[in-house]
Amino acid sequence: MKATEELRNEHEGIKLMLRVLGAVAKEIEAGKPVPPADLDSIAEFLSVFADRCHHGKEEDHLFPSLEAAGVPRQGGPIGVMLDQHAKGRTFIADLKAGIAGLEAKRGGAAEKFVSAARGYIALLTQHIEKENNVLFPMAARVLGEAEDARLVEAFGELERERIGPGKHEEFHEMLERLSRAYLE
Repeated sequence: MKATEELRNEHEGIKLMLRVLGAVAKEIEAGKPVPPADLDSIAEFLSVFADRCHHGKEEDHLFPSLEAAGVPRQGGPIGVMLDQHAKGRTFIADLKAGIAGLEAKRGGAAEKFVSAARGYIALLTQHIEKENNVLFPMAARVLGEAEDARLVEAFGELERERIGPGKHEEFHEMLERLSRAYLE
């Protein structure tokens, strides 16, 4: 399915950002300075690209299509994914609070950031594996070609509306820059 292939490709970018986030958390934990612009870029990527755009595609389009095809929300994988999306938003809010604290040089901010970063990394790593290995193969079994084509179109429209033209490419450039800075 092309729709789930798009989501899988986005997962690869998210996983790379999780690696960057892990490296940045180690720097902060060790008391090393991290440029505020880098912290803000990470927070923007996670809140806008990973959550608003990627999770938006799932919540607004993929999950309803799966439900319409008979996959239950409650007691099934959709409910689990939605719950994890909500937990992820809490971690992102805590991450942003940690960043604000670091910028204001408040005590405990480094610990807040590191804790939120590690919690988010663990959650999203597991979440992506569940989607790639359980939910997306299920979608391939229950959704037909016409629905897949509709989803691909809806995903493009959501991306244009939620993040705007050219922003996807900007996020990839940001990801490359941060990867060079923290992973090489």
